[in-house]
Amino acid sequence: MKIEKMFSALNISARALGAQRKRMNAIANNIANAETTRTEEGGPYKRKHVMLQETQQQQFLTGLRSAELKLARTNHDHIPDDLVPFGDQNIAQGTVDAIEKEDPTPFKTIYDPSHPDADENGYVHMPNVNIVTEMVDMIAASRAFEANVTAINATKAMAKDSLEI
Repeated sequence: MKIEKMFSALNISARALGAQRKRMNAIANNIANAETTRTEEGGPYKRKHVMLQETQQQQFLTGLRSAELKLARTNHDHIPDDLVPFGDQNIAQGTVDAIEKEDPTPFKTIYDPSHPDADENGYVHMPNVNIVTEMVDMIAASRAFEANVTAINATKAMAKDSLEI
């Protein structure tokens, strides 16, 4: 048995920590740019949000790998050596990708003819960032981060206790 297989729970929690960190960075950028009306791309800042999406894998191949199946060969010419040990490949099962996307909701429009970015009618397009929504998302992301830290600590404690047996 490979040592990496013993730490699969830690790998899952570590990936979740990375996803929540990416989510917190997007939230921090949104809060910092909540009043930005002019960006390098032109126009107001567009809110970013992080989508958690399952990694695409072929179901049959995933089933083979998760079952730790080894192929038995009757003739060494049937299957090349690099295809035989399906179970030895290190692919995390059930992984999730954190994908940052722009929020397509329309910009807020306020009337402020004295603003330097106001149009000819005196309206300014403001970012589509709602501070209350961002704060709620930040609390949820920090709680998810804490839950994964707790899972890592529990896994470490179990590994430590198993060594004491």
